[in-house]
Amino acid sequence: MKRIKSAKELAEFTRKIRAEKKKERKRIIVSIRATCCYLKGSKEVASVLEDEVKKRKLENKVTLLMTGCLGFCQVEPVMVIQPGDIFYPSITPEAVPEILDATVIKGEILDHRLYLDPERKKRIVHWDEIPFYKRQLRLVLGNNGEIDPTRIEDYIAVGGYKALARTLTQMSPEKVIAEIKKSGLRGRGGAGFPTGVKWEVTRREKSDVKYVICNADEGDPGAYMDRSILESNPHSVIEGMIIGAYAIGAKEGWIYVRNEYPLAIEHLTLAIAAAEKFGFLGKNILDSGFDFSIKISKGAGAFVCGEETALIASIEGKRGIPRQRPPFPSTSGLWGKPTNINNVETWANVPIIIAKGADEFRKIGTKTSTGTKIFSLVGKVRNTGLVEVPMGITLEEVVFDIGGGTPNGKKVKAVQTGGPSGGCIPRRLFSLPVDYESLSQAGSIMGSGGMIVMDEDTCMVDVAKYFTNFLQDESCGKCSTCREGTQRMYSILNDITEGRGKEEDLSLLEELGDVVKDASMCGLGQTASNPLLTTLRYFKNEYLAHIKEKRCPAGVCKALIRFEIVAEKCTGCTLCRKNCPAEAITGEPKKIHSIIEEKCIKCGICYDVCKFDAVEKKSGV
Repeated sequence: MKRIKSAKELAEFTRKIRAEKKKERKRIIVSIRATCCYLKGSKEVASVLEDEVKKRKLENKVTLLMTGCLGFCQVEPVMVIQPGDIFYPSITPEAVPEILDATVIKGEILDHRLYLDPERKKRIVHWDEIPFYKRQLRLVLGNNGEIDPTRIEDYIAVGGYKALARTLTQMSPEKVIAEIKKSGLRGRGGAGFPTGVKWEVTRREKSDVKYVICNADEGDPGAYMDRSILESNPHSVIEGMIIGAYAIGAKEGWIYVRNEYPLAIEHLTLAIAAAEKFGFLGKNILDSGFDFSIKISKGAGAFVCGEETALIASIEGKRGIPRQRPPFPSTSGLWGKPTNINNVETWANVPIIIAKGADEFRKIGTKTSTGTKIFSLVGKVRNTGLVEVPMGITLEEVVFDIGGGTPNGKKVKAVQTGGPSGGCIPRRLFSLPVDYESLSQAGSIMGSGGMIVMDEDTCMVDVAKYFTNFLQDESCGKCSTCREGTQRMYSILNDITEGRGKEEDLSLLEELGDVVKDASMCGLGQTASNPLLTTLRYFKNEYLAHIKEKRCPAGVCKALIRFEIVAEKCTGCTLCRKNCPAEAITGEPKKIHSIIEEKCIKCGICYDVCKFDAVEKKSGV
């Protein structure tokens, strides 16, 4: 393919590709090109599929489309047969020959291979009828089922780079910024700062050199939205960055991605090379006179490098620690030049806004939080995966209508939004709309989009301790308030979970949390106390149980639980004794066993392996 030199050539090429795709009689879509798919054997599925298609001489009768993640990570890898959008989840290599023979060749639907709705006990044929997908509005993720992320032609076929062509041929930089401002798009990576305002400030700075950066340093435990976008549709981010660079007057861009994302880096590298080959990156893009290039910078995985000034320092080859602001990066950023930073999801929204128009975008979401938001829905929830929903949807709808509630019938206790820097919102507040203001008022944040569901077996004190420990470990140490404050908070929380807590610790924790929040220099410290403060605010009774009763209500904190064998139920099967790693269980076959408390490490293996419910977990010391 020769370099596309104009918007007219792009339109002609798009028509040509679409015409070719219309000739496809049958199509087999397989989600294999994403980490969640790879971990579930998608490479083996793809290999068998290609071999079996050749065996049946179907190469000229069907088209194989290898896509990235389709969102429902719990049932990956997925196969979709078109026409008909027949959805087969959790595909194994052994299932491939049967599907080819029955569905592809004979047109029969394999009922036993279809998705089983656990609530209605009903098999579902089409993926848009599955509850997980039904309540979503997939804008950023919408093309994932249509694109092989290693083929730029697939992206162009769904309208890719059309927004760029419109930008460069019909819009001035000021008009682009005005459209982004009008859309109400806010940064999807943290505090939700208005994207158009940030662009405008950078645009107004007088400098011959400016930069744009994509922040792909996604470090929240359980969050993988940015990784999935980069793996499954990297060109959407690249196109957004080119449009943003044109708007602010930048000629060079950087994508800062953590090195733990090798597949995202691989697909990004291929996508950048393809964009250069086709003329969307480089000199005189689409004959507009605009030049722009993108480089990749690999981060070492420090959570603090998600903060923009620390990220900039890392790209410059310095230690990734934040600096005092102002000056803000829009004034003095990368190598002291005006720099605009947005995260992956924010950039991916830009082509959608330019293509559809700001007015259409504003129709989605709420007045102050427009568009959609992607969440990684994980934890004690039946349907785990990537969820893209309109802003303003309630937590109730996300957790229960899309997530399906808990998989084991346990009661949902809370959900944490915003990752380690977010707060824990109790079940009674699940009517809360998911938007920036509502989450902030509840003591949490939108963050990049992590959403962890917790059930009645979750200890909220332990949750606060876990995230505080994570944040004290990830603190760069430059700011004493954050460095020492998080350490002290963790120390007190650890004492409480080990039965050494005092009632006055609670007021001290609250005071510490407020000080860390108000006096820390960067966003890590300013949000580090959110898990602590929200659990204190909504689950104080659990703290008091740990302190006053020396009891962990959820039975999680090891120092406050013990295991006992109920003599009346014990059959002497010896399973508990054989599996105990500490050799803390005594007893002979067919005789009652007992636990030596002094040797017990409270791992709970005996509780898990007992088939007669003879081992009981007791809360309290």
